[in-house]
Amino acid sequence: MFALALEETVVDLDQALWQVWTAMDVPQGFRAEIIEGAIEMSPTGGSRHFTVNRRLAHSLYDHLRGSGYSPGQDGNVIHGLKVLIPDVFVAPDDLAEIEHPDGLGVLASGVALVVETVSPGSESRKRDLVRKHRAYATAGIPVYVIIDDFDEGGSVTVLSGPDTVRGSYARSVRTPYGEDAIVPEGPAKGFVIDAAVTGELL
Repeated sequence: MFALALEETVVDLDQALWQVWTAMDVPQGFRAEIIEGAIEMSPTGGSRHFTVNRRLAHSLYDHLRGSGYSPGQDGNVIHGLKVLIPDVFVAPDDLAEIEHPDGLGVLASGVALVVETVSPGSESRKRDLVRKHRAYATAGIPVYVIIDDFDEGGSVTVLSGPDTVRGSYARSVRTPYGEDAIVPEGPAKGFVIDAAVTGELL
């Protein structure tokens, strides 16, 4: 009886968070996500953050040309009643194939790759390295890339092989800035994240 009541409470919480999120008027310069039983609001990144993501999206666009896939930025990726907003993602050119039924974003089941560029601060790092790691794996996103200026001079970590039950990735390859990080699978297979994307840390 207790387990059943707890399950109903969790479902009710998810529904409540979804209702609040869909009714929110998010201030300009902020994003709101539903991650692990909470609505998390965070500011969009500064100029360094924007520059890295723009370079990445442009490079991905060239790499994916003619593949039927292309990059997007700062869009809602929805899994059940959870909402994630990656800095960059790769999805089919025809988003109608994976559009949420209410037009609120795209379904995680159709997204091939997501990228987060870590913002400064311990809470931002925990969100991208821990909570979003679990959320993207649970959603079955095949490849999760983390660009992290704050990891010992900077690194790119490429995660693949999502375990949707455990909320983790089977494979993790960390590459220091200055070396080539390579996407191992999917429509962006072979895509290289290098100094042309990450630039130089000041």
